[in-house]
Amino acid sequence: MSRRPTGWHFLQLPGPTNVPRRVLDAMAQPTVDHRGPGFPELTREVLDGLRWVFGTRHGVVVYPGSGHGGWEAALVNTLSPGDRVLMFETGQFGLGWTEVARRFGLDVEVIPGDWRRGADPSVLEERLSADREHAIRAVAVVHNETSTGAVSRVPDLRAALDRAGHPALLLVDAVSSLACLEYRHDDWGVDVTVSASQKGLMLPPGLAFNAMGPRALDASRGASLPRAHWDWTPMLERTEDGYFPYTPATNLLFGLKEALTMLRAEGLDDVVRRHRRHGDATRAAVQVWGLEVQCARHDEQSDVLTAVRLPDGHDADRFRALVRERFNLTLGSGLGKLKGRVFRIGHLGHFNDLMLLGTLGGVESGLALAGVPCRRGGVQAAMESLESSL
Repeated sequence: MSRRPTGWHFLQLPGPTNVPRRVLDAMAQPTVDHRGPGFPELTREVLDGLRWVFGTRHGVVVYPGSGHGGWEAALVNTLSPGDRVLMFETGQFGLGWTEVARRFGLDVEVIPGDWRRGADPSVLEERLSADREHAIRAVAVVHNETSTGAVSRVPDLRAALDRAGHPALLLVDAVSSLACLEYRHDDWGVDVTVSASQKGLMLPPGLAFNAMGPRALDASRGASLPRAHWDWTPMLERTEDGYFPYTPATNLLFGLKEALTMLRAEGLDDVVRRHRRHGDATRAAVQVWGLEVQCARHDEQSDVLTAVRLPDGHDADRFRALVRERFNLTLGSGLGKLKGRVFRIGHLGHFNDLMLLGTLGGVESGLALAGVPCRRGGVQAAMESLESSL
């Protein structure tokens, strides 16, 4: 029997995600003059929409780049060589941001983790309370750890900072949570939020974002890490007039405008509710299969993706290869020390109930074909979960 793929490819990574046809069509237009008289209207519309998604009244900057570039921008605009930064080992991306900070000569202190939960607010409060000289200049945390499916409770972390009476900046990676999970930059007291285009914003990779509050802008005036491409100052100055200090990714900006229009039409509360329904349904399926979710703490389990642990003796990458060949379904791999131990089901962005059920059907059949011990009925459990939450 031929294994040549037919039909629609199921791209169920935790990112890049499926790009809506409306967004693709918006991007498929002739290149425009980014210094022309009509460009400021696009810039202002995009920045207003991003402020709405981030939940901020303050500055937002848009870079051509990836989430890693957004990490770098957050660090170089607020810190100086030798500054101490407290970071959390919540997973592969928590460690990745740590590595960027170390390369810039920052004094990085890592709170270790087991990759099964988010950052612990009580540990943060204890550490900051012990820092009576306020040597720690910033706390950096990943909101939704894409490698594990664990969510850090940002409002609780902010409360821990406040109880400790500590002035450290709070830097948050919301690359895979923005426009998926509830996120409120201003209300939660975040100083810098990092995000990117290829997750909940339903775009191809290629745009990085920083949202910054007043304390972060104050810090940037005295920060002395080297910065050029990622410097906030020229970005904020030029976008005030609707232009950019260098050539922006113009066609991606047209796609972003359309994606923001789609999000406004659905409403952020309903976007969050939709992701919650899909997260609950996926976890219901995993429970019936008799498998284990990587995130061990129930109230930190992500509605963006579900990382599923396979039993000892079963290789998750071989399982992923099987479902890709048999069902034209791409699942996320295990990263770092989870390589070969978990597979990740992305259920975010431009996504609906039938797409989820098709994905879970491929996973359930694939588990049986791969000889992974599991019970049937996970898809039925997901259907019942979705029906009960209509």
